[in-house]
Amino acid sequence: MSNEKKMEMLAEIMELDVSEIREDAELSDYDEWDSITALSVIALVDEQFHKNLSGNQVKEFRTIKDVLDVMEE
Repeated sequence: MSNEKKMEMLAEIMELDVSEIREDAELSDYDEWDSITALSVIALVDEQFHKNLSGNQVKEFRTIKDVLDVMEE
């Protein structure tokens, strides 16, 4: 899956336009990044990529790229 598609999926979860997110951006820069969004990412990665993420793994995410990196098939 392309990074562009993964960015679109993440933007949808964060309720942002894809043009509003950048790979190198800090998650803390987005008010939309909260515990509900983190849970949505866990569910997305499980459903789409058949990977189990723990809450601790998600807590370690610092940038958009960190999220995209776990969205590997």
